[in-house]
Amino acid sequence: MTYENLDSKLINELLKDGRASFRTLSDRVGVSVATISRHLFALEDRGVIVGYAPKIKYEKLGYGLTAIIQLKVEGARIPDITSKLSDFNQMISIYEVTGDYDLIIIAKFTDTEGMNKQIKAVLADPIIKASNTSVVLNAVVENRQFEMEIPAV
Repeated sequence: MTYENLDSKLINELLKDGRASFRTLSDRVGVSVATISRHLFALEDRGVIVGYAPKIKYEKLGYGLTAIIQLKVEGARIPDITSKLSDFNQMISIYEVTGDYDLIIIAKFTDTEGMNKQIKAVLADPIIKASNTSVVLNAVVENRQFEMEIPAV
């Protein structure tokens, strides 16, 4: 077998089953276990694969409320507030963005009371100049990972 597109094929197989063994990956992709091992370790070393984690349905654990929080921040203080925001476990994504707001946060909560308490704790910081919070009514697509395109041979 040619090793062309092997990394993409490995990534796609891991997206389907992140717990697949080297032997299983070897069978699916059609190369030796040693080749699988070398390529996966190389992908990890390059920072392409940064870990192996389960896909969690937070709503099944009681975290059925998703909020999108937008913050305007004193420009030079963005690193200060992002550091503080990172301490809140339920804030699962924090993005520095362009546009009307400086930060967008995706957070998961068990209920509106918990959401309200955490948002008020964030807004108490004088670095925050303005905020806008939206509650997600329905997650049509969430936490999607996409397969790598592999050109036809």
